[in-house]
Amino acid sequence: MQIVNSQISIEKTSHSRIKEQDINNTPFGKVFSDHMLVATYANNSWQEVKITPYGNISIRPSLSVLHYGQAVFEGLKAYKNYQGKPVLFRLEANYKRINNSAFRLCMPSIPKEIFIDGLKELIRLDTDWIPTKSDSALYIRPIYFATDESVGLKPANSYKFIILSSPTGTFYSAPVKLIVTDKYVRASEGGTGAAKCAGNYAGSFLADKEAKEQGYDNVLWLDGKEKKYIEECGTMNVAFVINDVLITPKLTGSILGGITRDSALTLFRDMGVKVEERLISIDEVAKAYEAGNISEAFGMGTAATIAHISVINYQGKDMILPPVDERKYASQVLQKLEDIKTGKVTDPYGWICQL
Repeated sequence: MQIVNSQISIEKTSHSRIKEQDINNTPFGKVFSDHMLVATYANNSWQEVKITPYGNISIRPSLSVLHYGQAVFEGLKAYKNYQGKPVLFRLEANYKRINNSAFRLCMPSIPKEIFIDGLKELIRLDTDWIPTKSDSALYIRPIYFATDESVGLKPANSYKFIILSSPTGTFYSAPVKLIVTDKYVRASEGGTGAAKCAGNYAGSFLADKEAKEQGYDNVLWLDGKEKKYIEECGTMNVAFVINDVLITPKLTGSILGGITRDSALTLFRDMGVKVEERLISIDEVAKAYEAGNISEAFGMGTAATIAHISVINYQGKDMILPPVDERKYASQVLQKLEDIKTGKVTDPYGWICQL
């Protein structure tokens, strides 16, 4: 079934909640805008594509996603440019990634007419929910999950796709402190590490909880086979600047291919920075630290954008990295990203979609 804008039914809310919220000062993921998009897949086709007031959905305890976790999601942001017009950042990349994730979990692909056109219609409707404060945005969360009423162990035949959004500010209010774990593994070769599926994140909660109990913000994951090569942290891809070379773990199939990661690496290369995507062991980082050769470490992710890393704990020892005001690489790219998103500079990459 081909879906076009005119075939997406829209039911506007009778009472906007925006006046009840300070959208420029809301915690991440706690407040949601007025509307959501809902699409249904059944009988081998997509149908019932609609935008409705944000609200509850009804489910039964036999819903297959509750039993087998057949669910994927995405994260992207809408901004207002310097002219006050809404823009979306790298929408096509998110569309491609959610379908790659869906393929890994044996789910039907989502048509562009639903993901892209539907998302645009939704954000046009809720444009007033986009914050204007610096470092703020409207965080957009597409979710896609199985809805068979069955506990049979098989891929579902019916699915629901929903897009909701939430105004948010800075994800990390200060540089991030990480602790390396070799007790737990996030993903292994041949697994679902490169897919953005719900279970990947649930499986990281225990390690994250233990990290916070020790005074750290998140976990720095190692590979599942040798437990020596750095992969990513719980919320971001990571990179290190060693002897003025930017090094980031290569995408091996167990690491999520971050869209912010790809954007940042493109900008670094265009700035003339030497970039290496390769295996990098935690021991290499520790030796570089002891030699005084690490000038920066930072994370790259949709929620956090670019987040400076201040401490990495490895084998009980804190590696304390240089102060942020002494760093030059990550801060420059963060500013370039923000300037592109807000239209302050020309977008030569085709990343911005203006509504």
